[in-house]
Amino acid sequence: MDSTISEPALLPERAPLLSTANDGMKIVIVGGFGVGKTTMVRSVSEIRPLNTEETMTQAGVGIDDDAGVESKTTTTVAFDFGRISLNASMVLYLFGAPGQERFWFLWDRLFSGTLGAVVLVDTRRLADSWYAIDRLEHHGTPFIVARNNFGEPDFSLEQVREALDLSADIPLIDCDARSRDSSKAVLIALLNYLYALSSAARETTP
Repeated sequence: MDSTISEPALLPERAPLLSTANDGMKIVIVGGFGVGKTTMVRSVSEIRPLNTEETMTQAGVGIDDDAGVESKTTTTVAFDFGRISLNASMVLYLFGAPGQERFWFLWDRLFSGTLGAVVLVDTRRLADSWYAIDRLEHHGTPFIVARNNFGEPDFSLEQVREALDLSADIPLIDCDARSRDSSKAVLIALLNYLYALSSAARETTP
């Protein structure tokens, strides 16, 4: 395997799974409510994503914190699922976790068998990212952090790193979850990080 992951080829919309695909990897996209997880899965998936978005109703008033995302009208109540082929044999399965606190009990199940994770952050609601990072660290799941830009960010990347208490070795990058190219770049960064971790582990193994 090369030391870096090349950019996945653009495949036709709703492309069937290639018969040569024999290596599947599970990636989870986590983060707070309204941060763009569903948008990222939708923008990068080569198939029509499975999503469990439901219309937000008055029942959530006083329960769901929509500060900063008041215009949001739908929310994920289980998970999003998408797929992207990296090459003829390697397939990435994407799971977008629900962001609302009342659905966090689903996260531990989603993390099962996960190779790595992307933590999407919105600088308007940085505190929402703490729980995601805590759970990933608890499970020992490698992750990178992507600042999803909804216009001009409120804080610099270094300020985000400091606020989230991220160690220097954890990649922190910019993205626009609405952009297919930008979302692909995030996934490539995660896979390269996972490969670097794997290589380092092999070098230290007697």
